[in-house]
Amino acid sequence: MNLEKPTFENMQFILNALSTKLTVANRALMDAEDYDLEKYKELKYMYEMIAKKGSLSPAETQAFIEELRSVRKG
Repeated sequence: MNLEKPTFENMQFILNALSTKLTVANRALMDAEDYDLEKYKELKYMYEMIAKKGSLSPAETQAFIEELRSVRKG
Protein backbone atom coordinates (compact mmCIF):
# COMPACT_ATOMS: atom_id res chain seq x y z
CA MET A 1 0.00 0.00 0.00
CA ASN A 2 1.32 3.43 -0.97
CA LEU A 3 0.71 5.73 1.97
CA GLU A 4 2.28 8.77 0.31
CA LYS A 5 -1.04 10.07 -1.00
CA PRO A 6 -3.46 11.60 1.50
CA THR A 7 -6.59 9.62 0.69
CA PHE A 8 -9.50 8.58 2.88
CA GLU A 9 -8.58 4.90 2.38
CA ASN A 10 -4.96 5.50 3.41
CA MET A 11 -6.09 7.45 6.45
CA GLN A 12 -8.43 4.61 7.45
CA PHE A 13 -5.57 2.10 7.06
CA ILE A 14 -3.30 4.24 9.26
CA LEU A 15 -5.99 4.71 11.91
CA ASN A 16 -6.71 0.97 11.99
CA ALA A 17 -3.02 0.22 12.40
CA LEU A 18 -2.69 2.84 15.14
CA SER A 19 -5.70 1.53 17.02
CA THR A 20 -4.25 -1.97 16.94
CA LYS A 21 -0.81 -0.85 18.09
CA LEU A 22 -2.20 1.44 20.78
CA THR A 23 -4.75 -1.21 21.81
CA VAL A 24 -7.64 1.22 21.58
CA ALA A 25 -10.72 -0.46 23.04
CA ASN A 26 -13.26 1.90 21.49
CA ARG A 27 -12.46 1.72 17.78
CA ALA A 28 -15.24 4.20 17.03
CA LEU A 29 -12.77 6.86 18.16
CA MET A 30 -10.58 5.89 15.21
CA ASP A 31 -13.13 6.45 12.44
CA ALA A 32 -11.53 8.24 9.50
CA GLU A 33 -14.69 10.34 9.13
CA ASP A 34 -13.68 12.10 12.36
CA TYR A 35 -10.30 13.19 11.01
CA ASP A 36 -9.48 15.86 8.47
CA LEU A 37 -7.38 14.89 5.44
CA GLU A 38 -5.45 18.11 6.04
CA LYS A 39 -4.01 16.35 9.12
CA TYR A 40 -2.91 13.32 7.09
CA LYS A 41 0.79 14.16 7.42
CA GLU A 42 0.52 14.21 11.21
CA LEU A 43 -1.27 10.86 11.26
CA LYS A 44 1.23 9.31 8.87
CA TYR A 45 4.11 10.61 11.00
CA MET A 46 2.59 9.03 14.13
CA TYR A 47 2.08 5.77 12.23
CA GLU A 48 5.72 5.74 11.11
CA MET A 49 6.99 6.58 14.60
CA ILE A 50 4.99 3.79 16.20
CA ALA A 51 6.02 1.31 13.49
CA LYS A 52 9.70 2.08 14.13
CA LYS A 53 9.34 2.06 17.90
CA GLY A 54 8.13 -1.48 18.32
CA SER A 55 6.70 -1.73 21.82
CA LEU A 56 5.37 1.28 23.67
CA SER A 57 5.36 2.08 27.35
CA PRO A 58 2.04 3.05 28.92
CA ALA A 59 3.19 6.69 29.04
CA GLU A 60 4.12 6.62 25.34
CA THR A 61 0.79 5.04 24.46
CA GLN A 62 -1.04 7.76 26.38
CA ALA A 63 1.02 10.46 24.65
CA PHE A 64 0.14 9.10 21.22
CA ILE A 65 -3.55 8.91 22.14
CA GLU A 66 -3.45 12.54 23.30
CA GLU A 67 -1.81 13.50 20.02
CA LEU A 68 -4.56 11.70 18.10
CA ARG A 69 -7.14 13.69 20.04
CA SER A 70 -5.44 16.90 18.99
CA VAL A 71 -5.76 16.11 15.27
CA ARG A 72 -9.37 14.93 15.44
CA LYS A 73 -12.13 17.14 14.09
CA GLY A 74 -14.08 19.24 16.54
